[in-house]
This record gives sequence, C-alpha cells and structure tokens, in this order.
Amino acid sequence: MCKRDGPIPPPPPPATAGERPQHSPVPREALREQAESALRALVGSPDARLRDDQWRAVEALVADRRRALVVQRTGWGKSAVYFVATALLRAGATGAEPSGPTVIISPLLALMRNQVAAAERAGIRAETINSSNVTEWADVQARVQAGEVDVLLVSPERLNNPGFRDEVLPRLAADAGLVVIDEAHCISDWGHDFRPDYRRIRTLLADLPAGIPVLATTATANSRVTDDVAEQLAVTGATEESADALADVLVLRGPLDRESLHLSVARLPDTSAQLAWLAHNLPRIDGSGIVYCLTVAAAQQVTEYLRGVGLDVRAYTGQTDTAEREVAEADLLANRVKALVATSALGMGFDKGDLAFVVHLGAPASPIAYYQQVGRAGRATQHAEVVLLPGREDKAIWDYFASMAFPPETEVRAALAALESRGMLSTAALETQVTLRRARLELMLKVLDVDGAVHRVRGGWEATGQPWSYDAERYERVSAARRAEQQAMVDYVRGDGCRMAFLRRALDDPELVDGWRCGRCDRCGGASAGSAPDEAEIASARERLAVPGVEVEPRKMWPSGMASLGVELSGRIAADERAETGRAVARLDGIGWGGLLRDLFTPTTPDGHGAPEGHGAPDALPASLRQPVLDVLAGWSPDPAPAGIVVVESLTRPGLLRHLADGVSRHLGIPVVGTLRPIGGAPAARHDVNSAQRLAGVVRRLELDLSPAASAGLPGRSVLLLDDRTDSGWTLTVGARLLRQAGASAVFPFVLGIG
Repeated sequence: MCKRDGPIPPPPPPATAGERPQHSPVPREALREQAESALRALVGSPDARLRDDQWRAVEALVADRRRALVVQRTGWGKSAVYFVATALLRAGATGAEPSGPTVIISPLLALMRNQVAAAERAGIRAETINSSNVTEWADVQARVQAGEVDVLLVSPERLNNPGFRDEVLPRLAADAGLVVIDEAHCISDWGHDFRPDYRRIRTLLADLPAGIPVLATTATANSRVTDDVAEQLAVTGATEESADALADVLVLRGPLDRESLHLSVARLPDTSAQLAWLAHNLPRIDGSGIVYCLTVAAAQQVTEYLRGVGLDVRAYTGQTDTAEREVAEADLLANRVKALVATSALGMGFDKGDLAFVVHLGAPASPIAYYQQVGRAGRATQHAEVVLLPGREDKAIWDYFASMAFPPETEVRAALAALESRGMLSTAALETQVTLRRARLELMLKVLDVDGAVHRVRGGWEATGQPWSYDAERYERVSAARRAEQQAMVDYVRGDGCRMAFLRRALDDPELVDGWRCGRCDRCGGASAGSAPDEAEIASARERLAVPGVEVEPRKMWPSGMASLGVELSGRIAADERAETGRAVARLDGIGWGGLLRDLFTPTTPDGHGAPEGHGAPDALPASLRQPVLDVLAGWSPDPAPAGIVVVESLTRPGLLRHLADGVSRHLGIPVVGTLRPIGGAPAARHDVNSAQRLAGVVRRLELDLSPAASAGLPGRSVLLLDDRTDSGWTLTVGARLLRQAGASAVFPFVLGIG
C-alpha cells in the first residue's frame, strides 16, 4: 500500500462537550469523491472504489453524524469504513472544523497490531493503549492531547481500569471525532464471544456529547445479536430512550457467502488419525495457514507433534508471551512458517489476505464461532481449504467452558454481602469469602460492575449499595441458546446439506434464498477433506502419542487471605516444606493418553473399570494405562531416589489407588509406608471452588498416617506421594508439607492425570 503525501494535519483544539462544531453542508457527490480518494490512499490502488454499503456507512458517520452498525463478512472492508471516515473527519471534509481523533475499541492485541500497521500505510497516525504497553500510556496520552494522533486503539479492559476510566476516558469521549466498536458482537451476551468489559461501552455511549458519530462492526452476528447491539447503540444521555433513537441507528447487513472458502469435514476414528491427517495433508497445501485447537494443552501437543515430523509450525495461545505472539504473527504473515497452531486467542481481526487454509482439530461450540474463525482464510485469494476434524471429546470441552457461565444467585449474593460488610476487597481477599474459582469470580464481578452493583476501584472492588436483581430467566435463556448452538455444530458435522448454506443460515444471512448451494464444499462436490492417511502414518502418530509423561509443577505460594478462613498459611511456601517437581501420565485436557484418563475419571465409570477378567481385581488400574505408568517411572529419576510410598486415600476410587500403589511398589521395589487420609472419614472437599477455599478444605480434612516403622525411618529419606489425579495441586502441596514436617528429605508427587 502507498502512503499519503503526509500525515493528516492535527486539528485545532476540539470543542468542549456539548458544543460540537457547526459545519456547512457539502454536496454528497463531492464528499463521496473525497471518500474514495481516501480509500485509494488506504489500499494503494488508483482504481479502488467504495462499495455502496461502505459509502452509506461513511456518509452516515461523516455527513449525518449518526450511529451505524455494519454486519458484513470477513474481508468485506469494514476497517476501510472507519479509516476513510477518520480521514474525512480529521480533514474537516464537510466544512466543519477538523474533528478529534477516532477512538477504536478493539478486543485483541493481534487485531490492534494489524490495524495500526494498516493505518500507518495510509499515513494515518495510530497509537494503542493496552496491557502490553503500559509504560507508554503517558506518552500516548500526551500525543493525543497535542493533536498528533488520528486513531487511538483501546482494549475493552481499559474501559474499567480505574485510572483510565476516571481520568483519561472522559477527555477522550468529549474530544473524539468518531467512536468505533470493533467486533461488536462482544457487546451482546447472546454473541458467541460475549465479554463483560464490552458491556461498559453502553455507559460510554450514554456519556458521549451529542454529534459524535459511532460505528459498530462485526462479521458474526445473527439477527438476535444484531438487534441487541443496535438497541445498545441507540443509548444516549437522554433521560428517556425513544423509538426515534433506535430508528436513527443505521444497520447494514450483507450476504455472508465467502466464495474462496472450500468447506469440508473429515470424521476420523481417533486423535492418532487426526494427527496423521495433518502430517499427511498440510505439506500438500500450497501456502500457510492456521490449525485451531480447543485447548492450550492440545495446541502445545499438536505443535510438538507436527514439529517432530518436520513441519515448521508455532504455538499461539492465551499463555503465549506477548513478544512471542508478535514474532509468530510476523512469521505467518511472511510465510516463514507453515502454520500457527492456535486457540481462539488468534481469531478476530487477524489479517493475512493469502491465508491458504484453516483446519480445526476439534469443533468450536457454535457455527457462528466457527464461521468467525474460518473467516481468517481466503480473504484475498480465490481458493482456501477449510477442514473440520471433529473429536469425540469436543462436547466435554464445550461443557467445561459452559460451566464458566454466570453463577447461581447464592454465589452472587455471597460476594455482594462480603463487599457490603467488609468494604473494599481485592479479588484475592474476596476469593476467601466465596467458593467461586478466580476466573469465574472475575467474570461475575465484571458483570456486576456493568449492572451497577459493584464498582472497581484502585486495589479491588466495592459494593455500590444500589439494588440489584438476579435475572435468572435471562441467564437461562442465554444458556439455552448456547445449548442450541452446540447442537447446531453437531448438525453441521453430520448434515448432508451444503455447508456454506448451513453457516449462512445459522447467522441469519438476509440474502440466503431457499435451495441455494455453494458448489464448493464437500457436500456440493466441490471439495474433499484431503487425503486419508495410510495405516503406517496412523501407526506412527499413535506411537508418538504413546509417549507418556508430563511434569507436575509444585505450588510455591499460599493464597492470600487464608487467615480469614482460619488457616494460618501465607506468603511463599518454605523450601523445606515444598514438594519437588513430580510426574503425571498425561493432562486430561490433552490429546493421546488424556482421552483414556478422561474416560477413567468420568463419574459414571465404576472404580476399577477395565480390570482383566479372572484376576480377581475389580478395582484394578485399566490394563491400557499400566504400561504408560511404567514408562513414566522408567523415564524419571528422582534424586534422591524415594525410599517409600505414601498414598492419598480416595473415597471414590479406593480400589484404583490400592492397585496403582501395589504395582508401583513392586516395580520400584520400595514399600508403601503410609497414607494421607481424611480425618474421621470426612467426605472429599469440593473441587469446584476457588483456590483459597480448596486449600482450606484440604488442610481441615487430611492427616498423615505413617506406620511406626516408617515414622522412625522417615527422617532424611525421600518419599513418593501417590494420587490418582491433581487439579488445584493443594492435596499434593499439603501432603508434601506434612511429610517434610515429619522428616522427609524430599517429596516427589506421582499422579495419573492433571486436570
């Protein structure tokens, strides 16, 4: 793309709130000519012309200062609308004084980086404020005040950072020339990627001075989400909402067919076959692309496997360091890697026009989310492969993420009561007063903040005292909608109709006609789901997956605020009370052995499922997991070598642990010397609670029971601490502390599964 002859000139000091500059009308034909000139500078093409709906949106924003919602397919040119509008507003194209900067609320760092780069190529001066450049905020704000910034990109989380919300945002809102809400489906809790921070935008819109245009854009909104977002765009500072305000919101929806996408589904028997499919087919596709996975663990394992068979790929997840993400994005953009193996962290807005393929190892939870992710491919090419490899564990993963939904009223009321009685509390301190896990607690607090029941302040949260009602009916409707979306995804996989027509129908495409077929997908005969791997390739993948063993990292810090729960533990866990790095056969959310472990720990699986008939051991470890256990032990050399085994007693799977302990004891040639058991047969502590509550339950419940000989011989000796699985890690941590206090020189945890 070519640059403009120079940067857009800074405007004079903006008018104060409520005193928007007056302007004389400019003929619409002349304004469109200016708009298309700005477009040509943006895209670097002398022949570029605005689409009719692009012009309608620009006209509404620049000439009429209206609010608009644009729902158009990926690659249609939604970003061109706000960059062109910015150029016109900053230049005073309508005869008014030049406007202040455009403020774009953008959800992902990858999206921000793409938008900044696109703006710079067009001579538009863009800056960003997000969690990755905190040290630059003051300089950025100074440049905004000096009129040296045309576009400011802000992450939605900044909208409720107390300092930004109270000190910076009011000035930005008063001085803005245009406000843009990118990926606007995030506003709606009906949307596939609802984010509570986005709901704060409603308050921002209500506080905007009259005359500041607002643009909301998304590629993935069905009719219900579109209506919800339009209603929120209609919010103004008026004391009463009116039908006129909603009617003044311009809604532009276009067709959602993507002519470059060739959709197909490959239903393979197991994970080994899926990995073999990737290794077999990715090298046969010209160009680079994205392989999506449903979990971080799966993305990391798939990356390791593909690199092991010679493919140059990188992992990209929510746990990837920001600097590493930037390098990975640049490598994909420059085709220096075959693929990024990613979670949904690489999704909205990542712009690589020649992306040749998108493959999903596991199905997203809704056709709408799936359409959004496959929309990364084929934006500037005539052909892109889109393949879905559904997995048998998909529903379990969907159910896990669904469990993070808004909590029951009792949990919410407990949090509000704690804030009302104790005043301001940090998230960590509040965690000791409720049972919710940290991620779910934080999500709940954000929703309550949007609803006005709590307020985020420096250092934590406080109750506002405003009345608040639990909208159980709405939450259930949202949950029901999620369940319907999951079933729709199952129908997409199994259906025999046109795949693109299915996705267009799921998004309520206004231009889809009955009987339409794309002619490009596997159901229409225009695509196939690659070549099936042969038995040798599948066997090779199975062999690689069969290598068990992952590290169990020890806890190093106690949760804060434990004293309020009657547990006197705080700060860093002392080195002489801490566990060593342990081992597990696999992660339950991983691939390979993770599937067997998920089956083993399913509540409906009886204790000892899989015992060999005739061995008189209905409580045995399944035969399929015995060799992996031995392989992990053989490849692990704890130093000093354990002299005895202590078993964590289980009320639900006692037979499994007895059989596991006996086998490990015989294999290593060391005795079982004691147990970590529930005091007085106390029931198992809840696992679906936050870290502080989980630790408190473990501390109160467990005690160490060593044989007399073991007690005498334990000092100075190393111990293997054996359990069936670990999730929070607190049982192993407390057990290690008790053993170290009893004289053990080191404690090495060993479990079947993590998660």
